Amino acid sequence: MCVIIVKNNNKKIESQILKTASSINPDGLGIVWLDTYEVSHHRSTEYKLLDTERPFIAHFRYATIGKIGLSNTHPFQCGVQSDEWLMMNGTIFGLGNKDECDSKVLARNLGRINRALWKTELEKHNSRFVTFNTRTKSYQMYNRANWVQYDGVWYSKGNVIEKNLVAVYGTLKKGNSNYWHYLADSQFVGEGETADKYPLIVKGLPYLINHKGVGYNVDVDVFNVSDEVLRALDRLEGHPRWYKRQKVNIKVGAQTLSCWIYFMEGMDVGREDKIHKSYKQSFKHEVITADEDEVDLFCMNCLHEVEHDEFDVYYCKSCGSWFTENELLEFNGVFEDTDSTNELPF
Repeated sequence: MCVIIVKNNNKKIESQILKTASSINPDGLGIVWLDTYEVSHHRSTEYKLLDTERPFIAHFRYATIGKIGLSNTHPFQCGVQSDEWLMMNGTIFGLGNKDECDSKVLARNLGRINRALWKTELEKHNSRFVTFNTRTKSYQMYNRANWVQYDGVWYSKGNVIEKNLVAVYGTLKKGNSNYWHYLADSQFVGEGETADKYPLIVKGLPYLINHKGVGYNVDVDVFNVSDEVLRALDRLEGHPRWYKRQKVNIKVGAQTLSCWIYFMEGMDVGREDKIHKSYKQSFKHEVITADEDEVDLFCMNCLHEVEHDEFDVYYCKSCGSWFTENELLEFNGVFEDTDSTNELPF
């Protein structure tokens, strides 16, 4: 984790970017102000210090090695070369311990070698680095090809500038089965509900029908995701063949956000269908076995019921996908329907 932000201009960074950097990386904030080369260390919650036109390099820490505290907050002096400082985004295995982070140890080690060798030494590692000199008032970025530039500012990771808001209502909701694989590393914006009413149907797995005005204002979780994660969600949902991703308005607290949401294609509400406001997933794997025919398992790609063959694998006739039993047990579980007080007969 962690992120380094290099802003060498007089434009302000969007406040949401700074807030996201702080929330994803809560374990310390280090700043060098490029107009004075003054260094300071702070808590990540003090991110509003960066809501300024002053140029700076900032490091938000997510602790992986070493204790949390100002002593392990970047930047670090490079040993005896006290004018030289280091920031790092990444992990170097074998450096650091429960007290000291790997970046602090690396900075101390750099101070023992010739400055001309630093680029070769640092670019051996698959991490992003910045060094700066408070005497000469200069800085250098390393592994620049792995950085992201947005609006004239360099970011060592792109997750703080993600712009894809996605509302999820089923197994992707926070804590549910697909959340851990697809959304656990994305920014959680908050709980909300659709601004308009839609029918949410639960038949083993939930699906939303694009029939505005019918049903409830559906409960959702909203995430801010990268382009890469959005593509992964599209693959999971079979967009645009099985589910179709469309923009709808979502209310999160006092805000109304325009978010992507996945509707099931080619489905309508039947007379016997119950309409739900919310979906809750519970897992009872201990009651599922391959021999229990009464348990229906559903395709991970198109949600149609799968068939179990003689070779102990599962086949979906609808989309042609094959699955192992363990894959389907993890994906399906035994799901409880939503609270019956939130059900409407069509």
